[in-house]
Amino acid sequence: MSLQTFYKENVVPKLKEELKLKNTLAVPKITKVTLNIGLGQGVKEAKYIETSESTLRRITGQQPVKTKARVSISNFKIRKGMVIGTKVTLRGIRMWHFLDKLVNITLPRVRDFRGISAEAFDENGNYSIGFREHMSFPEIRPDEIEVIHGLQVTISTTAKNPEQSKALLTALGFPFKKDEKKK
Repeated sequence: MSLQTFYKENVVPKLKEELKLKNTLAVPKITKVTLNIGLGQGVKEAKYIETSESTLRRITGQQPVKTKARVSISNFKIRKGMVIGTKVTLRGIRMWHFLDKLVNITLPRVRDFRGISAEAFDENGNYSIGFREHMSFPEIRPDEIEVIHGLQVTISTTAKNPEQSKALLTALGFPFKKDEKKK
């Protein structure tokens, strides 16, 4: 069963009851997933930009967009219009395939994984996960890696607050850390 059908058949009724919602359309849902690689120190190197683009292309199956600096920042030696990162936005069926792969394959492959933080929600109910190494994704072969870099995954939801968003992601199978205070 795909994650999308699991959401429609199991998660929606469960969340409707759990959050005490009257309308099925009021149940929070995931609208998009954005993957972002900030170039950081590799801004000056063309090879680093190509590597980050090919990484996102392999992971998502879509062509990444280069993000450019809006303003110049002299302390970081960044000029307006300079390429400072790459990003991909996933929606629809590709988004659901990526989330399924993220929960069931990628997160368990992360080194020393003990669950994702329950603190990474913004006030609108969106969630961000940061990866220090991109090697945990199954499309990346370790023998072809030239540069190890991190990436950020942002999951945008229609949730009104972080509590609704956490309930949605937990129901979809995201492995949150257990509270240390309860021990």
